[in-house]
Amino acid sequence: MKKLVSGMLALVLGAATVCAVTACNDSYETYTVYAPDGAPALALANAVQEEGEGENFDFRIVDSSTIAAQVQGETPNADFCILPVNAAAKFLGTGETYQMLGTVTNGNMYLLTTGENPVITSDNLSSLVGKTVGVVQLANVPGLTLQAVLKANSIAYQTLGNDAQPAADKVNLKAIADASSGVTPAGGCDYYLCPEPAASAKLRGTASSANPFKAAGSLQELYGENGYPQAVLVAKKTVIDSDSEAVGKMIEYMNGSDEYLSAASAEDVVNVLADCYTDGLAPSLNAKTLTKEVIENCSVYFTAAQDCKERINAFLAELIDVNPEFTTTVSDSFYYAG
Repeated sequence: MKKLVSGMLALVLGAATVCAVTACNDSYETYTVYAPDGAPALALANAVQEEGEGENFDFRIVDSSTIAAQVQGETPNADFCILPVNAAAKFLGTGETYQMLGTVTNGNMYLLTTGENPVITSDNLSSLVGKTVGVVQLANVPGLTLQAVLKANSIAYQTLGNDAQPAADKVNLKAIADASSGVTPAGGCDYYLCPEPAASAKLRGTASSANPFKAAGSLQELYGENGYPQAVLVAKKTVIDSDSEAVGKMIEYMNGSDEYLSAASAEDVVNVLADCYTDGLAPSLNAKTLTKEVIENCSVYFTAAQDCKERINAFLAELIDVNPEFTTTVSDSFYYAG
């Protein structure tokens, strides 16, 4: 009897040992990874295709208006999240709940114009004086970045409200609520600052019209320094502290984003991201809007936190100088040190 009990005990202990060694294949953690629809979602493409059928990450693309909510509250939804740098700084800048792993997109805003208006570069930026520039997202990062560029070049500007009239001695900035309906050759603006993929769609859509749009420069080139830090990737501090392997894998995926996007066809990218969109969301990146040129224009490449820390601090200071309520400075602990 003792031999029987001993034998059974040995089998149980042996099974427990095997289970411990293999983790019974049931102890993995699945982490949620959120990104807003639009250019930042492209930063997920390499991670999604590399992960394949793996169960480490659950990728979710949501409406851009809801992305900040994914990192707020007592129990935030996102373990990893791509969001605009201003929102990351404003809500997560202490580094207590999330840390920034790096930047993932570096601007996707392009100027459109018609007729004989010149292409705008840093050499002739003052050509915008007396002109009206319709700006998509005037009150957000793109609009404030344009204002920062104008301030840095000592060019006066004003924001046109309901009663304000265009001034001959200033750049006149007009808010455009929606690129699809508000950016039009007949819209009353001399120039439009428009994001991809809408900018390329406008060029194609008006090409055969009597007054077609033409490309007239990019905000990234006007800002300089290879563009501005538009969107960043953050990770929950609890994930960073408990699972460095998952964090390392995500960073590895992000590091491969630009290479993957350079090699993949637009169709491949659309298909890779297709299952990531939340129910009811109509993707802005689809077979009609996404081309290789659009992908290139979205400036997707990863820069690790410690390598872009000074750049982001300087950029946040410029945004705050334009609008002190828009964002905040961040603590050093906001930046992931791994």
